[in-house]
Amino acid sequence: MKEISVKDLMIPLEEYATINEDATLYDAVVELEKAQAAFEKSQKTYKHRAVLVYNKKGKIVGKLSQLDILKGLEPKYNRAAADSGRMMTSGFSRNFLRSLVQQFSLWDKPLADICRKAAKLHVKDCMYIPEEGEFVDVEDGLDVAVHQLVMGRHQSLLVVKNREITGILRLTDVFREVGNSIKACDI
Repeated sequence: MKEISVKDLMIPLEEYATINEDATLYDAVVELEKAQAAFEKSQKTYKHRAVLVYNKKGKIVGKLSQLDILKGLEPKYNRAAADSGRMMTSGFSRNFLRSLVQQFSLWDKPLADICRKAAKLHVKDCMYIPEEGEFVDVEDGLDVAVHQLVMGRHQSLLVVKNREITGILRLTDVFREVGNSIKACDI
């Protein structure tokens, strides 16, 4: 792989969708939609699938993905995960997953209260707080980022410079670069 650094592929913070931690899920959905529309107009390849969350001091403190929003709208997911003693992840049979939906009455009123829920729930209550392995330095090479993405099974990494978050590096952008390198090979 040619020498490519994280800064060559990252999306700078000012170009990425952000939202205040005190905003509602409704606000987050609207902001994500706006960011996707703007990204489409820019002719870039991949839409945003998350918004970065900032606190009162303007510091990025988390991410709110499409999946986090869906999970937030059904708070019984957290109870189901706690009661089962493990997180609900891949590898379970379809019948087992369906039994969890019934056992915990997940989405028993799927859309009936969705507007009210989205307007009441705050981003900070549903956001994901990145862990240590989800940060990469702006000067790191792509090889370091690929390793972190693969080993952590992450969809993105937060990019830091001097301990400040300056952007986001998405798996889709990294894969596109790797794919282009593969296609450029003389076989």
